[in-house]
Amino acid sequence: MRVAFRTDASVQIGTGHVMRCLTLADELTRQGHECRFVCREHEGHLGELITSKGYGLTLLPSSCSDNELDTKDSRSDNYTLWLGVPWQEDARQTLDTLVPWKPDWLVVDHYALDTDWERALANVVGSIMVIDDLANRCHECALLLDQNLGRVESDYDGLLPEDCQRLIGPGYALLRPEFANLREQSLNRRQQPELKRILISLGGVDRTNVTGQVLAALSESVLPASTELDIIMGAAAPYLDEVRQQAADLPFKAMVSVNVTDMAERMCLADLSIGAAGGTSWERCCLGVPAVLVVLAENQVAGATALEASGAAVKIDDADQLGATLPSVLVALFEPGRLERMSDAAAGITDGDGVFRALEAIGAAGGRD
Repeated sequence: MRVAFRTDASVQIGTGHVMRCLTLADELTRQGHECRFVCREHEGHLGELITSKGYGLTLLPSSCSDNELDTKDSRSDNYTLWLGVPWQEDARQTLDTLVPWKPDWLVVDHYALDTDWERALANVVGSIMVIDDLANRCHECALLLDQNLGRVESDYDGLLPEDCQRLIGPGYALLRPEFANLREQSLNRRQQPELKRILISLGGVDRTNVTGQVLAALSESVLPASTELDIIMGAAAPYLDEVRQQAADLPFKAMVSVNVTDMAERMCLADLSIGAAGGTSWERCCLGVPAVLVVLAENQVAGATALEASGAAVKIDDADQLGATLPSVLVALFEPGRLERMSDAAAGITDGDGVFRALEAIGAAGGRD
């Protein structure tokens, strides 16, 4: 079976869409299928990562500057800007790439694409699968996956064909196998947790340096000097050098790591995670890691709210208020039993096997006739 992916990463978009598509592609490849990617050449496009894993890649030309892709408000929901070209042009360019390859499935993970684009591709692919988080537009697809906590099937009523299968909730979260593999070990070490090691990860780009704001807030907190900070950043993060210098000046042991390949192991060792309220939330939940979630985009609000309501996390709605809110949040986390209760709540949300459930659905739905 041949599976094509249309997804993008950039300084504005972040890396999460490409990363979860790679998780699905890796398992498809392990099962003997062939995968390739179609991405646009935005700054931070992750093309080198895709090809390093052995996948074919077509980089569509970017016809606008990175400033045009950007928005004044990092929480903007004007997702049409993320495509960089009119959808008709993107559809034509994607068609030119896929017609010779004749994929059995096309997986679309892009907030700027909807039913019009999908219909333009429908005649050259066997079936279309959409990965979405928003439930805000119509799709023409055989499968739709929305892995978010709090989402229900009826949220997509009127937006999908009647025969479209809906894969809804964190049970379908697309996590790499190492998270499920370390789940038991991670949960076992949280029987009587203490707040000693904190993992800090604000996404692969962190274009507004929220990491720096977190570190500034921690330096004013009640954390003891023995606390260890594990700070994760992407190579494309524009404030990487500033964060490294800031970490060196902290009163704690702090290590900054770039483009790590052992995130599951690092989460397993962490007693608390401070991070963005995006797709890594499900990685934390699989391993039972209590979290402080910083909401960085409008599409993260619902998921962060649901995670806080479940007891698995505490959310901070405004990154600009980290200095005022994070120290008091940490004080509350030292209450006896608080971390253990948060860990139990997180572990009940997802077991990390979502990619296998998604592949089972793809296999059951079939592809090209």
